[in-house]
Amino acid sequence: MGKHLEVTIDKDSGFCFGVVYAIDMAEEILEDEGYLYCLGDIVHNDEEVARLKAKGLRIINHDVLPTLQNEKVLIRAHGEAPETYRIALENNITLIDASCPVVLKLQNRIKTSFDDQEKILIFGKHGHAEVIGLQGQTNNEALVFQDITELDHVDLPASFTLYSQTTKSVDKFYAIKNELISRGYTVKANDTICRQVSNRYEDLGDFAKQYDKIVFVSGKKSSNGKVLYDVCKAANPNSYFISETQELEGLTFLAGERIGICGATSTPMWLMKEVKAALEQL
Repeated sequence: MGKHLEVTIDKDSGFCFGVVYAIDMAEEILEDEGYLYCLGDIVHNDEEVARLKAKGLRIINHDVLPTLQNEKVLIRAHGEAPETYRIALENNITLIDASCPVVLKLQNRIKTSFDDQEKILIFGKHGHAEVIGLQGQTNNEALVFQDITELDHVDLPASFTLYSQTTKSVDKFYAIKNELISRGYTVKANDTICRQVSNRYEDLGDFAKQYDKIVFVSGKKSSNGKVLYDVCKAANPNSYFISETQELEGLTFLAGERIGICGATSTPMWLMKEVKAALEQL
């Protein structure tokens, strides 16, 4: 007799539209041409990257770009710095630009601020693909910080414009803005956080509370995954983070338990379905 777990996948989990758009674009070209270069991991999920590599996707890093000539290269949803476009132009590389529109809008705003000679602070993860693209709009002069404590011993200008990586928490962004204002700075804040992502932060807690246990499926590299997992864990202490089906083996499930499955904006639905099938086999 199996344990007959009752397993439900969160209908709002899975790829955000920016990732869907990038992957659709890649698959279309792979079908036609058999291979395609992609600058950086197309999505922060090893299982999905492996699936696309098997179809001919060739992941390259920025060092390789200048060595290519007359090729097609995909820019993923995270976006790129101006330098990438410049190199492509010089090397007759066709860029397949799948930058997310939310990111592009933010890049434009930052560039306008920079051109207007505003001092710019960006709340975001150091070294994150999107953040590198944003900093590139400011000739790398913008100050990036991922925690407000990093600003404690920094000599900041009296007034500046505050931006945020699109996948950060809205609450945290406004808390940082208010804290900086209370420290006496003049802060012009531009909230360009993606609502598809921030709504997920809110809805996920509600989802997590409805089940005995939560299995959160995400790549280890996904910063959005880390944040969303914390939301689950806060709402339901019996939440487990896994990246692949095999990791279920270390977990204990009891007969008749209700299990909720959810994931990051970079978690493919096929992977969550695989996890569901594996749980139903127990």
